[in-house]
Amino acid sequence: MSSTIRPAVRADIAALFDIRTSVRQNHLSIEQLVSLGITPETIAETIAAAPCAWIAEQDGQPAGFAMADLDAGEVFALFIKPEFEGLGLGRQLLRQAETALFQRHLVIRLTTDGDEAIRANGFYQRQGWRQAGLAEGGDAVYEKRRGG
Repeated sequence: MSSTIRPAVRADIAALFDIRTSVRQNHLSIEQLVSLGITPETIAETIAAAPCAWIAEQDGQPAGFAMADLDAGEVFALFIKPEFEGLGLGRQLLRQAETALFQRHLVIRLTTDGDEAIRANGFYQRQGWRQAGLAEGGDAVYEKRRGG
C-alpha cells in the first residue's frame, strides 16, 4: 500500500466534500456545511488564493485532507475517511499544515469538539498540541509553538 500527500486542487473539491461527509465523529452533511458557508465555490476560492489544502491518497484513492487558514494561523480542517484510519495519514496531513503555518506564525491554533470522548482530542495531544482553553459552545482550542 502506498500513500501520498499533495496539494489539493480545484479538481479535488468533490473528493474533499466526500471525505468530510464520511466521518463518524464531528459529522456534518452537505446541507450543514452549506449553512456554515462551506460550499464548493468557497473551497475553490480558498484553494486558489494560497497553497492551504492538502489531500492524502492511499493507493490512488482520496483518503483524507487538511486545510489551514494561513492568515489566521489555524488548522481549519483535518479529516480521514473511516476506511483509511490508522494508516498515519492524519499525522502526515497535520505535519503539512503545521509546516505551512509555522512559516508565518510562532504559535498556531486549531479548534475541535471539546468532548473528551472525541478521538481528535487525544490525537492532537499526541502530536504535541496543548489545550489552551475553550471556545464559545465548549469546543476545545489547541495551540502549538514553533519548535515546541
